Amino acid sequence: MSTQPPQAGTGPEISIRGLHKSFGDNEVLRGIDLDVAHGEVVCVIGPSGSGKSTLLRCVNLLEEPTKGQVYVGGTEVTDPDVDIDAVRRRIGMVFQQFNLFPHLTVTENLTLPQRRVLRRDRATAARIAAQNLKRVGLAEKADAYPSSLSGGQQQRVAIARALAMGPEVMLFDEPTSALDPELVGDVLAVMRSLADEGMTMMVVTHEMSFAREVADRVVFMDGGVVVEDGEPAQVIGAPRHERTRHFLSRLLDPAMAEVEEETSDQVGGKTP
Repeated sequence: MSTQPPQAGTGPEISIRGLHKSFGDNEVLRGIDLDVAHGEVVCVIGPSGSGKSTLLRCVNLLEEPTKGQVYVGGTEVTDPDVDIDAVRRRIGMVFQQFNLFPHLTVTENLTLPQRRVLRRDRATAARIAAQNLKRVGLAEKADAYPSSLSGGQQQRVAIARALAMGPEVMLFDEPTSALDPELVGDVLAVMRSLADEGMTMMVVTHEMSFAREVADRVVFMDGGVVVEDGEPAQVIGAPRHERTRHFLSRLLDPAMAEVEEETSDQVGGKTP
């Protein structure tokens, strides 16, 4: 991978070079190199503790890297002199939790950040809020309060809130992990529509069907490094690395993983 910084408008939308992140003595990211092209959907998969969420949070500097560079649209996010607020206005992020203000209506949750961060007037912010609520299929919930919504609806409101800021890049940190299984589909449908519209997306997820169907590339992380990176059919369908195969076998067939563990315990003499 080139060590030259990407140029705005010509290079990848997101470029990560030699990224390290440590929390005390715990090195969570150990030299990540990754590019995401304009309009590309990259799903990041891997076991808990592999550094996936930390990687995502380093892209918009919610976590400050220990070493390395991150570029978004050709601007170095990790430059000490960067206007990070200006950079973050170009990046939407959706978390596991919805982080909606419970005392505000859905519309107010969408208009408040527009007015405070982008300095939009009340009417403009309300118009853009309405457009994005319609975009996620929740136009009829404009005057509702978060407590009256299902978890899936709240997450779609959170996506609409991020979209209302006009981002060029969307980051999703396991956006369906806090949802009941029957609510996951509506959120993933919204994300599929964003991909169809050409939104640049990095998605940390355990939803393998989404990764297989929607991602342009799948990145498997383990132990703070990228183990495998390729098209979904290759990484999910025919992984090259044993670590990837083992992770997918346990994720896609938990019952078989339990059988393997029991067999291993018996062979190792751990059966009571």
